[in-house]
Amino acid sequence: MKKLLSLVCVAIFAVGAFAQSQHLTFKGVPIDGTLKSYTQKMVEKGFVYEGTQDGIALLSGDFAGQKKCYVAVYTLKGNDLVNMIAVFFNSYDTWSAVLGQYEQLKEMLTEKYGEPENIREEFTTYVGDDSGKLYALHTGEYVWATTFSTDKGDIELSIVEGEKYSSGRVMLRYFDKLNSEKVRQSAMDDL
Repeated sequence: MKKLLSLVCVAIFAVGAFAQSQHLTFKGVPIDGTLKSYTQKMVEKGFVYEGTQDGIALLSGDFAGQKKCYVAVYTLKGNDLVNMIAVFFNSYDTWSAVLGQYEQLKEMLTEKYGEPENIREEFTTYVGDDSGKLYALHTGEYVWATTFSTDKGDIELSIVEGEKYSSGRVMLRYFDKLNSEKVRQSAMDDL
């Protein structure tokens, strides 16, 4: 009887571990659960809770060797289920600083996840010098993104407009495949 009970316990733990392993992770935590529970796990990992608005929790803290990053935790629309994490790194006033940080993170992600699925890095208008490149971020006349695909979801590294005019920053987004598929299926059921 003890052996049977032990076997049942092992099976239950194995199923739980398998279910957790199906989700993409951020800081070692599966991207899953309610906004409140996931945010609490991030606080336990050392992030500071800044507040919640429109189903998005904002935290701050250190990430990937960078100080004072912002982390946004997103839920599926109409459902309290976390499906995406976005990290906003510090803003820089020079294109070379933003690009340097982007390239460093791209190299690290390539080492961890393998070759990117997609790379698109270009300005869609003439930009000229450093300030012209930063201005293109403000006007949206650029695409600078690298996407890594895994069986658990996608990771997208990009350069976006910074905190102030004529600045730029790196953004890193983690999309959990399983939870994103749940919202898609719910929408399909509505059709």
